[in-house]
Amino acid sequence: MALLAQKVALITGGTRGIGKGIVERFLEEGADVAFTYVSSPEKANAQAEELGTRTGRKVMAIQSDAGDMISAQAAVDQVVNTWGKLDILVNNAGITKDQLLMRMSEADWDAVINTNLKSVFNMTKAVMRTMLKQRNGSIINMSSVVGVQGNAGQANYAASKAGVLGFTKSVAQELGSRNIRCNAIAPGFIETEMTASLDPKVVEGWREGIPLKRGGTPADVANACVFLGSDLSGYITGQTLNVCGGMLT
Repeated sequence: MALLAQKVALITGGTRGIGKGIVERFLEEGADVAFTYVSSPEKANAQAEELGTRTGRKVMAIQSDAGDMISAQAAVDQVVNTWGKLDILVNNAGITKDQLLMRMSEADWDAVINTNLKSVFNMTKAVMRTMLKQRNGSIINMSSVVGVQGNAGQANYAASKAGVLGFTKSVAQELGSRNIRCNAIAPGFIETEMTASLDPKVVEGWREGIPLKRGGTPADVANACVFLGSDLSGYITGQTLNVCGGMLT
């Protein structure tokens, strides 16, 4: 039996990279999936149609800015009103605006915190009423190894992803009595469309510094999300799963 059969999931930032990988794996495991995007509705809707045809599952693309509370609530409401419930929320939307702190602008700090951290607050608040009524749910927040150990030139990103970890632990404690679980995933170096444009020598150097000697794939992160979204992880909450090839050991 598929691990996510009869479950409904909402994934923020689902049109590329890790988010797209999660959408595809959830569908393969039997879930009906809605995903959000900010721009390019033609591309997002075409993606939803293609995935629905290929998997035979229900797929919905929703234009929504998770960093905006009203927009976040509207996305959740659209899923619940259409499919009647919402079992899994994956807070995946994120951006980077890297710069040494001395040169980092306030605008770049605010943009990263808003997209990476405030969005997690917004979406979790938006889904709470539904999950509390169901007395069931799994919230999965995307952090990063950078949120655990920091990284020069990424003070804004590290702060946002560290904030996600503290938020995750607090939500797990608040909602556990209602059978709502909240966990985080901390990916390491994941190879996506963005990393494909980097100098191959730089990428190879990163790979060599990883105990498993390779970069991760979106599927590696998606598989962890399947586990945390499924009933297999029914006694796991408030935890951080490092999907990093051994970078954090």
